[in-house]
Amino acid sequence: MKSVAPTPEAKSGFDAIAMEIFSNRLLSITESMAINMMRSSFSTQIKERRDFSVGLFDGKGRLVSQGTHIPIHLGSLMGAVDALLARFPIDAIQPGDAFICNDPYVAGGTHLPDISIATPLFVENRLAAFMVNIGHHNDVGGPVPGSTAATSRSIFEEGLRIPVMRVCRDGKIDDDLLEMIALNTRLPEERILDLKVQIATNERGGSDARKLIERMGVEHFEARIQDLLDYTKRRLDLRIATLNGTEPSTFTTYLDDDGFADGDKVPLCATVSVEGGKLVLDFTGSGPETRGAMNIAHNALRATAYYCVKALLDPNLMANAGMMASIVLRSPEGTIVNPKAPAAVGSRTIACQRLAGAIFGAFQPLIDPNTRMASSYDVLPSYDFSGYHPETGRYFICGETAGGGGGARCDGDGMDGIHVHITNSLNLPVESMENEAPVLCEEYGLLPNSGGAGRWRGGMGIFRTVRALQDKTIVSARSDRHLQGAPGSEGGRPGGLGRILQNVGTPQEVVLPSKFAGLKLEAGETLRIEIPGGGGFGDPSDRPVALLARDLRDGVMTEIRSREDYGDAKTDAAVLLLAN
Repeated sequence: MKSVAPTPEAKSGFDAIAMEIFSNRLLSITESMAINMMRSSFSTQIKERRDFSVGLFDGKGRLVSQGTHIPIHLGSLMGAVDALLARFPIDAIQPGDAFICNDPYVAGGTHLPDISIATPLFVENRLAAFMVNIGHHNDVGGPVPGSTAATSRSIFEEGLRIPVMRVCRDGKIDDDLLEMIALNTRLPEERILDLKVQIATNERGGSDARKLIERMGVEHFEARIQDLLDYTKRRLDLRIATLNGTEPSTFTTYLDDDGFADGDKVPLCATVSVEGGKLVLDFTGSGPETRGAMNIAHNALRATAYYCVKALLDPNLMANAGMMASIVLRSPEGTIVNPKAPAAVGSRTIACQRLAGAIFGAFQPLIDPNTRMASSYDVLPSYDFSGYHPETGRYFICGETAGGGGGARCDGDGMDGIHVHITNSLNLPVESMENEAPVLCEEYGLLPNSGGAGRWRGGMGIFRTVRALQDKTIVSARSDRHLQGAPGSEGGRPGGLGRILQNVGTPQEVVLPSKFAGLKLEAGETLRIEIPGGGGFGDPSDRPVALLARDLRDGVMTEIRSREDYGDAKTDAAVLLLAN
């Protein structure tokens, strides 16, 4: 056994420099894990779109450091470790173990395609840490390729449910379990390879963490973690104290429907208040459980709320368990924000995005006016093409989540074509899409007229037009804000609406609903998806002519739209400026 250098007695205390070095050392471990996972994975979801996250937990199961990737994965990371410790006593967890899970109701997940791997790390015969990662898998079974459809009515329609199970014993992978998982997916080889990468990622991260712990000593490591968590809590408590004396603030936003085109609008309501020094986020007033898969499982709710608090009160706050101790969440049972099993949850990110917008809206009257902003597009539009590849004969699934318009800020235009809030993944490169599937991307750009008008305009959405090159190509899509645009702020106008069209610009053009599954395209048919824009900030009459002229020059909007939103006089002045 490797000898460990003696360490000084572990004492609690705050040393700002040591704290910063220690926290960044932990972050470097998780970032190294993330790089390894991204470079080694096989699916485009992980290697291209980077739809994965990693985290380091202490031996008590408390989050210590999360890689800077997908905020909603914070919920699954925490949920996986919570479920693991609830399922297995500490003395039943052994060196060489690794655990796998994905279920939102019994294993802390947020939807089934996100599979977590948690690996305990033992140092000096003590459980010192857990290395955890989560990856989005292209398919985990169910009736719809890609395993996510807003029209699913039950989690039993959404794919393979995995409770917390050992996937490794004594350092050896349970190949029988991996084969069982793979058999329940349309892409078995990709599932096995990516799961093995996830297992190896934790082993590599554990090796780096072990070196740090052995250098520090276990007791000293544990003491510094407690200091780090205490510091994070105190820091957030100070931010919460600045809200003392403010009145509760409420904001309500709406989903277009409950997962089905004939459904009613679904409210998502957030009320922010301070009670006894704790920040309370109350979601009373949100709609009932939805018929479709728009429901938000508990850990998806937690992740969304914690992201919003961090982003609005202290963006540089470390994402760890100390941050969560001062936040109280209230979500009535049987509602969209606290569904009961077996309610479907596969498309939860659309609802989470809208809930994040409601939390942001509720915070606006409470925060510094110099940090306020209008609503962003607050959706996670996604689409999947699937079928059998004509060259290989193998099944393919090619999916993407697309960016839209950021909300205008109090001091600047909204960002164009970005992911917002709890997703943070990348748009899929055209080259990767066309390499993976028999499709041709004919158009890809920023959508004119999609940003809401204002003193500062909202960000522009994205559009893509994709042509199927193979008969019987199956398409499923999920979007929202097709009925009501992102709200503006302080006089700003709403952002533009989303649309999905089949065979755009032809006599066979069809406007599709915002959510559908299993549409069949023949070779030569197209699908066009238009992503909503962000809301504007401030009165449009206050927008400088020079900025309006720049928008007209760059094709941000047409002259017709400019006259509608900004008036003839200002538009004439902008046109004249361009002419000169």
